[in-house]
Amino acid sequence: MTLKASLVQKIGNAIKEVARNKGSTWWYTPHMAAASRSIAERIPLVDLVLEVRDARIPLSSKCELIKNLSPSSRRIIILNKTDLANHIQLKEWLKYFEQQKCLVFGVNSHNKDKIKELLNFLRARVRELPKTGHGDKTITLMLVGIPNVGKSALANSLHQIGRISAAEKGRLKHAVVSPDPGETKNISGLKIASHPSIYVLDAPGVLPADILDAEVCSNLALTGAIKDCLVGEVELAEYFLSIFNLSDEYKKWAKLSLSGADDSSELERRQKRQYLTDHTQDFIVNKVRRMLFEVVSSFNCNLEDEEIMLQLIKAEFAVLRDAFNLPPDSDDYVRKVAAKLLNLYRTGRLGHYTLDLVPSNN
Repeated sequence: MTLKASLVQKIGNAIKEVARNKGSTWWYTPHMAAASRSIAERIPLVDLVLEVRDARIPLSSKCELIKNLSPSSRRIIILNKTDLANHIQLKEWLKYFEQQKCLVFGVNSHNKDKIKELLNFLRARVRELPKTGHGDKTITLMLVGIPNVGKSALANSLHQIGRISAAEKGRLKHAVVSPDPGETKNISGLKIASHPSIYVLDAPGVLPADILDAEVCSNLALTGAIKDCLVGEVELAEYFLSIFNLSDEYKKWAKLSLSGADDSSELERRQKRQYLTDHTQDFIVNKVRRMLFEVVSSFNCNLEDEEIMLQLIKAEFAVLRDAFNLPPDSDDYVRKVAAKLLNLYRTGRLGHYTLDLVPSNN
């Protein structure tokens, strides 16, 4: 068994154990159960259902709440966070959903041009809706999905760009956006177009009461749909590195240079606004990339072997401690390295990965 497979089982078992504890404050809480009922009651009343999925995990992030809603003109799959996914595999996924007769659109909720394209796409779908005889009818679209797929960020961007396009004035509303899952508590509406008036409803993220597939659990945890505390940051970082080490992403960093990164004085760093404790700054990220490249490219062994992969990951944690400028005597450096590494992965600073494979036609 490969290390990746072992970690999938370990992470999956940890999550399924929490899921079995129906009284858990971290899983299918009474709040999430109530939200599920509220969303299910509202779906028949809205004009279009926009199922938001994570483009990195198009199958793992499907919303079980609407699994019985057949592909139709009322349901649209939105693959969000396309900027974090592998671009070649993203095209394959879009093609796959189209072959399944699903309406699908890929978007990065922080890209204004993509949001404008999505708005135009949604307006076209609204024009295709059956006419009711009331020209001033208000159209409602509901965003549904699991936690942390970017529904609130998408709703805010649609609201902002839609109001600008309609030349509307007034105070902008904002849905709560957070990198942590479960921040949206209630269904809220934001106007995104006029003539006709179109509102998007941002619903709380909901998970199924039970998840049986270990790989789905692992992918949800790695992409941040499930709180890290359910599994542990170190295990998730190891899972990421087991994927990273078998990918070609690190090869893109071969020409990176560390020259000057460590030679600057404290005064020079301050003048450049470079802070050794901020792992998100470019000079730190480049140092991380370069060190990972050097370790992986010099490791000429069979990485399918579990013990060898573990050795490589241990070496990577050691160099990352230096890259993140953590004290050598820090007792908690492994967890700190893991937390910083996960943050860089989840924000796309360490490459583009699609974790779900497109199903074969066989």
